Amino acid sequence: MEIIQKYFTEFTETQLQQLTHLKDLYAEWNEKINVISRKDIDNFYEHHVLHSLAIATQFEFMPGMEIMDLGCGGGFPGIPLAIFFPNTQFHLVDSINKKLKVVNEVATAIGLQNLSTQHCRAEDIKNRKFDVVVSRAVAPLKDLWTWSKPLLKKGAKPSGLICLKGGDLANEIFESGCKPRVWEIEKIFDSPFFTDKYLLQVAI
Repeated sequence: MEIIQKYFTEFTETQLQQLTHLKDLYAEWNEKINVISRKDIDNFYEHHVLHSLAIATQFEFMPGMEIMDLGCGGGFPGIPLAIFFPNTQFHLVDSINKKLKVVNEVATAIGLQNLSTQHCRAEDIKNRKFDVVVSRAVAPLKDLWTWSKPLLKKGAKPSGLICLKGGDLANEIFESGCKPRVWEIEKIFDSPFFTDKYLLQVAI
């Protein structure tokens, strides 16, 4: 938790309690369902929570906005963002139901009221639009944009697809045909873990 509080200081008591409980909950669930790398549990707050909250350093999600986490896995970045923005609605989507079970159980355990889940693929969602789609290391940018674009409202601020990615992205960005804004996360958080990790936004 210390590394979270190094960069974020204005948490309410409720948010602090929610964040503090996350590691034990994920460690417990990881024994039953492997939702995150076992070697990452020791660095849980840096590798999962802080990484997710990189989005919150550059974007403010306003009360009433609807955010979809595409391919949420065990709940990242959706759960940390839902804690950080308690008045914003988060809808976490994944094609693997057992991972959503963990998301739902963790959300219930910490009392998250602004989070819902759906077991499906993004392309199967019909008749619903979101202000923003967020994602972490799910698929190439070309695919993420193809899946996200039909689900996005126009005119939202911030808008579009906001994703966390790593590695050499030059070819991936070229193949996507997108012109994303790109932030180097190592310039946001001073830690070797974030070398070659990036935050991207494709606005609509």
